[in-house]
Amino acid sequence: MGDLHGEGWANETPLREMRIESFYLGRVPVTQGQWERVMASNPSMFRKGAAYPVEQVSWSDVDGFIRRLNETLPAGRRFRLPTEAEWEYAARSGGKMELYSGGGDIKALAWYSENSEGSTQPVGLKAPNGLGLFDMSGNVWEWCQDLYVPEGHAARDRKEGETANDAPERVIRGGSWNLDAWSARCSRRFGFRENYFGAGLGFRLARDVS
Repeated sequence: MGDLHGEGWANETPLREMRIESFYLGRVPVTQGQWERVMASNPSMFRKGAAYPVEQVSWSDVDGFIRRLNETLPAGRRFRLPTEAEWEYAARSGGKMELYSGGGDIKALAWYSENSEGSTQPVGLKAPNGLGLFDMSGNVWEWCQDLYVPEGHAARDRKEGETANDAPERVIRGGSWNLDAWSARCSRRFGFRENYFGAGLGFRLARDVS
């Protein structure tokens, strides 16, 4: 986990091995159509159709969506956000040395500033990565469960519920339609406060294997 190509910022280092348990991850980001079926609303700035990724959702909004979704499911089946380690493992096609999610050809794999035409795009149109996952680079940033540690993901491990200050930040990964290729690298990481939202912020769902 971390910067494999010597192009990243200090918060992407040091490179280290991680151990994670088996998990499921959505093939695409959650769409506007899926959000509307659960929440009966659409917060997105780009309301172009049900197949577009939902955006302008804060981490707190996403937490509410997941809680409401889980209330409709049978006991024992619960969705959640992926951890940061899970997200990067999946983005790298199962831990491979990939610059972008699926390889090195950013134009084939991602919607980013040079090809997005100033908007999000329908999910699943670019090439998938080695695990059959789409849009993990580009289109929308994706919220993760973890608290954001700016000084580097390996600086210390924080457990859920611990906060660095009164207004914790959560990790986002993957880049966005309005940013360059450098921001769509698998190792790129950033964080926003839990109540922050924007037209480049979305998410995908994870679930434990049980």
